[in-house]
Amino acid sequence: MKKGICTRGTEYHSLDNSIISGYTPKAGDLALFEVIELGKHTSIQGVSGNNSYLFPGDEFLAVFGNRYATEQFEGYVPSKPTIDLEILGKGGVVGVMKSMHYKFEDIGTTKIRLKAFAVDEEKKVVNSIYFNKERKNFNPNSEVFNNKIILSLGGSMDSGKTTTAAFLARAISKRNKKVAFIKLTGTYYTKDSHFVRDCGAATAIDFGLAGYPSTFLTSEKDLLNLYQYLIEEVATQNPDYIVMEIADGILQQETEMLIKNKAFKSTIDSVIFSAVDSLSALYGLEKLGQLGLPPFALSGLFTASPLLQKEVEARTRTTVLNLEQLEKFDINSIDNQLLQAI
Repeated sequence: MKKGICTRGTEYHSLDNSIISGYTPKAGDLALFEVIELGKHTSIQGVSGNNSYLFPGDEFLAVFGNRYATEQFEGYVPSKPTIDLEILGKGGVVGVMKSMHYKFEDIGTTKIRLKAFAVDEEKKVVNSIYFNKERKNFNPNSEVFNNKIILSLGGSMDSGKTTTAAFLARAISKRNKKVAFIKLTGTYYTKDSHFVRDCGAATAIDFGLAGYPSTFLTSEKDLLNLYQYLIEEVATQNPDYIVMEIADGILQQETEMLIKNKAFKSTIDSVIFSAVDSLSALYGLEKLGQLGLPPFALSGLFTASPLLQKEVEARTRTTVLNLEQLEKFDINSIDNQLLQAI
């Protein structure tokens, strides 16, 4: 049976099709689905990390979850028993699509049908979130936050946050410093963490380690507890720096929730901001300054254009780094720019 990477680490006793018309799923619930019609997702990332290609009639194990992706799909776990569903994310996240980017209007989503829920010996539906894992409680005064934490934020999805984080990790590792990477929010798909690892991070993990199919609509308390869980995981590697990415833009609800939280901000040492264009770069700089998180540098997709980079450099004293400059960046230069909690 094909299995999405969202199911990794879970176990179940049997597949129960007797409850599909009466049970309302929750985020993280495991179930068996049949491919009805292919759309955007012609494959899912399997538990090995490799692609598992899909064909009409295939059955696969996946997880219910919500998705917020401005360049792809907006989708939700159904609020009532639902059999006809769609693949929302390549990691094996399924739900009901509400809206999509116009570029997918012709191809649409991959249509699937619920066949059975994965249940344990007590006939309870198996849920991936913290499956066989110990939950943590957020404590900003914990010694794990003594690590130097650099936060990679962006103006939107696909603004360059992961690439910025990866090249910053590369710069750190080139100076013989150990760096760890965390992707705190998003929709589960390990491409980003693999990329940062290959750029030099000694360890690279994401929220999927705790069994979250996505973090969209996760409460502030649960997000902070997840943060604690992931920080404790990488702290065992004794990194000199932790580079952490928060998905989507600073106006996205979970991102905004975190960067307004004083306790969360007290754990962050430095911020780097990625933007698509010059206006986004300048607005992000201003917004983050108001929140007490002034970036030590600006980077992202806009730096691919020398003209856009010049527009920004003419209007701010904040360092602007394209990828070549970022890779050569001297990390020691920001050690005296540690942020203070407000």
